[in-house]
Amino acid sequence: MSQNAIETIVIVGAGQAGASAILELRANKYEGKIILVGDETHLPYERPPLSKDVILKPEETKIEILSEQKLADLGVETIRGNGVVKINSEAKTIELKNGDVVAYDKLLLATGGAARRLPNFDALGKHVYTLRNLEDSQALVPVLQAGRRLILIGGGVIGLELASSARYKDCQVTVIEMGPMVMGRCSPRILSEFLLEQHRQNGVDVRLETKIADCKLDGEEVVVILEGGEELRADAVVYGIGIVPNAQLAVDAGLDVDVAIKVNENCQTSNADIYAAGDVATQLREDGEYRRVETWENANLQAGIFARHVMGVEHPKANPAWFWTDQLNINFQFVGDMAAAEWVIRGEMDAAKGADNSFVMYGVTDGQIVAGITVNAAKEMRHLKKMISKNTAFEAEKHLDLSLDLRKVA
Repeated sequence: MSQNAIETIVIVGAGQAGASAILELRANKYEGKIILVGDETHLPYERPPLSKDVILKPEETKIEILSEQKLADLGVETIRGNGVVKINSEAKTIELKNGDVVAYDKLLLATGGAARRLPNFDALGKHVYTLRNLEDSQALVPVLQAGRRLILIGGGVIGLELASSARYKDCQVTVIEMGPMVMGRCSPRILSEFLLEQHRQNGVDVRLETKIADCKLDGEEVVVILEGGEELRADAVVYGIGIVPNAQLAVDAGLDVDVAIKVNENCQTSNADIYAAGDVATQLREDGEYRRVETWENANLQAGIFARHVMGVEHPKANPAWFWTDQLNINFQFVGDMAAAEWVIRGEMDAAKGADNSFVMYGVTDGQIVAGITVNAAKEMRHLKKMISKNTAFEAEKHLDLSLDLRKVA
């Protein structure tokens, strides 16, 4: 099918990847029809602020990516609060909740993921929360009040960002993590230990390698019973233990799915006219393995890959993967391979200095810079990205010399 024959592109999922795909299609000169279908009633919005500013500054935080006006300017038809119930890949149509049928030439599934559930906590019926969408975040605003006791289950990025927000609101905070490290999936041990120290210094009770045996309500209190028998009492529990990709539509349509929707280097599924991007997609990587990446950047990247492929435009060289988190007034940014063999610090890492820290970390494997982390040093991130992209050899005297500007050695 030539680009000219593509008259209608349907995007299912009005999140980061879906919104980004619209912008990318128009930027790549697609002039046909775009239909955006979302099961939420909101226009596309950013999710990273949900654990931070939406809770701390609900009045002044703007998270909308594309306004009604912008969507109209881009010539996008939007269908809101009316999700897709079925894909008919042979007829190239989708069926909506209300029974309407919409035809497509190319289809993008950007349906994201849902919070992985803890049924025993859900069964308590009250004082238990998760954080995945705008309503979840808004529901937490009245919960996070000074003096309230909060238990957070899961010591990943969301759990720690929420701990930071809750301490800012003067809540009493306990974090329960089954694993041996906080942010263990995406952070090297040396930085994980620094993060742990920051949270403990800020009054967060972090319990590592801790398993929960049971939970119950006692009046208005939630009682969490640990495996050793200890009982923790709280006014509210928030759990964040990862997500489950919203891949059921793809399963029902007979697409190749392994928990997430499998896509190739062009973000195509096993059906060449159906693409997937963002948290719902697991992509074939250069090493022949499929990997799913849950970051804001990845949603945007895959949306761009989809748009360029549809328009027959060549992809630029991929940049090393990047993400960030803000906790306790410290900005952390990560790029490249977090499983690097060794980590070297430029500057001084001093846990006692808290938010006054500012340093850079190099991840080195086989003498080469393969990763970087900035801590309150965001302006250095682009230099680290450049070093990784150029396969720069690590030279201690040059890369650790604070009198040399990183821009000059990158």
